[in-house]
Amino acid sequence: MEWLIWIHVLSAMIGIGPTYFGHILLRKKQSSNQLQQSLALFGLLNYFPKIGGSIAVVSGVALVAATGWNFADLWILGSLVLYVMIQIVAVGMLGPVLKQLMQLLNIGDDAENDPGVATNKTALLAKANRLYNTASILGIILILFMIVKPM
Repeated sequence: MEWLIWIHVLSAMIGIGPTYFGHILLRKKQSSNQLQQSLALFGLLNYFPKIGGSIAVVSGVALVAATGWNFADLWILGSLVLYVMIQIVAVGMLGPVLKQLMQLLNIGDDAENDPGVATNKTALLAKANRLYNTASILGIILILFMIVKPM
């Protein structure tokens, strides 16, 4: 059972840790080229939560099944709800916004001087930051649930 705890903790750290680097990548004062590079790096960093987060969920469910805890325990239920909410925000809402932003950045240099394109880029980046902040805050709450769980 101890090995399952190690897998759970390590996959959570490896999966969640790099996602907080995304706040630096989505900063506002970047040129279009810098933002394109940041979005490409952001896409690569997303492999960590997809793989590590999935392993953390599977190992967490296995831990619940192998111990006396049950899914009705508030912290376990809350953790699962938070994880689902993070997925909805990060994958369902943030993903399409970042895709729109990348499409807007790929229009070309001519369109970059267009005030409408610049306004849309700024609005999409602001929306992406709000969604990313929401997912990050939910992630911190999830981590707190794991730390203060009943023993």
